[in-house]
Amino acid sequence: MDQKDKIFVAGGRGLVGSSLVRALKSAGYVDILAPSSKELDLTDQAATKKFLRETKPQYVFVAAGKVGGIWANNSYPADFCYINLLIQANLIHGAYEVGVKKLLFLGSSCIYPKDCEVPIKESALLTKTLEPTNEAYALAKITGVKMCDYYRRQYGCDFISAMPTNLYGPGDNYDLKTSHMVPALIHKFHLAKIRGENSVPIWGTGNPRREIIFVDDVAQACLFLMKNYSEPGPINVGIGEDYSIKEIASFIKRVVGFEGDLTFDTTKPDGVFRKVMDVSRIRALGWRPKVNLEDGMRITYDAFASNFNGL
Repeated sequence: MDQKDKIFVAGGRGLVGSSLVRALKSAGYVDILAPSSKELDLTDQAATKKFLRETKPQYVFVAAGKVGGIWANNSYPADFCYINLLIQANLIHGAYEVGVKKLLFLGSSCIYPKDCEVPIKESALLTKTLEPTNEAYALAKITGVKMCDYYRRQYGCDFISAMPTNLYGPGDNYDLKTSHMVPALIHKFHLAKIRGENSVPIWGTGNPRREIIFVDDVAQACLFLMKNYSEPGPINVGIGEDYSIKEIASFIKRVVGFEGDLTFDTTKPDGVFRKVMDVSRIRALGWRPKVNLEDGMRITYDAFASNFNGL
């Protein structure tokens, strides 16, 4: 990418998208398109095609989509499937139609089977059954990966797919019902601290293990891949190590400054027991994350606390 090229960050106001915009600006890129969902409804095919025809971006990052935690995915599977399919189909096909030089599609580690061997290699895709609680979202994202591959095969499009592990960072969704694990825990611990509560309930047993990565590292990985990678299929983006949910919760508790206890609600689902990705391919290309868990969590909590409005 040249610093004067026109770059479209779809979902540029979301967690990953806003971090991508910051990274691009910091790297000297000057022509960045990042319309809000009110300015451009990416589920509207006609509106998306019109935007792409009029703006003619040379590079596209697909960071837009409907996301959420276990409760949201399990409660609204039709929404997660339909909305994500619409957004990525409109963007991928539209990018082909206007001759975009390169497109990066952002998926999720949930595309991989529930019980595959860990660390999870990219080759595990479509080898076993998916985790039922987020199957709809995973199927939509798998379709996005395959669409990029099909447009590469049929039309020669330079479309690539990156699969980040669980993300956290400033600008996340902290809604206690629809958010992912880390922002939900940050919100819970903060509320418990300011209310003087004695304990914080955690979904599940606390034993499942998760790999988490700071969002700015993912943004840097996306820029790196856009410049240095051009292959079909997904490429994993992560730190290559994992922590139990109990360990993550205990760490957040300390960062927030909550002095009460943790309780575990074993009537709630655990989800996949262990999910850590094999990141040997992206490391072989020369990329590694830079933000450690301590720094990333403190940055994230400070941003949340400074914008907390009592919800």
